[in-house]
Amino acid sequence: MSEDRSARAVASAEALGLAYTLTRHGPVRSLAEAATARGVEPRQIIKTMVVRVREGDHRFVLVPGDREIAWPKLRALLGVNRVSMPSAEAAYGVTGYVRGTITPLGSATALPVIADSSISGAVSIGAGAPGVALSVDAAALIAALDATVADVTDVTDVTDAGRAGT
Repeated sequence: MSEDRSARAVASAEALGLAYTLTRHGPVRSLAEAATARGVEPRQIIKTMVVRVREGDHRFVLVPGDREIAWPKLRALLGVNRVSMPSAEAAYGVTGYVRGTITPLGSATALPVIADSSISGAVSIGAGAPGVALSVDAAALIAALDATVADVTDVTDVTDAGRAGT
């Protein structure tokens, strides 16, 4: 089990002036289980993905639980021909969080944030440790992170979404 780094995420949320509710729940095996444990709909869970644009150039991409990154859309937004997912070790090196607990809140490295345009209302974002999340207002989160808002996702089948990852 990974170390609980939620204090970093909570401190970051507070420093950014975000109003939040902290949720702690046991292990979950799917997006549906995570949504139930957090008392939200799957679309309200925000997955934080780290992408590598080029060596030493990473971005956070905030993706609703019922969606997945649309790579052609993301490449077009960034003006590049290739975007990749870094290894778990590389993502840890950049964020200080292990995969499955990554959040832009309290990241070891401040990275530019891209938020999918479908994110709105009350959302639940991971808080740096398994089973820990912050419920926040999406608009406030996006503003606090100075995120670029763009259509960078496509709808996915929630039943195939796998681990919650947030």
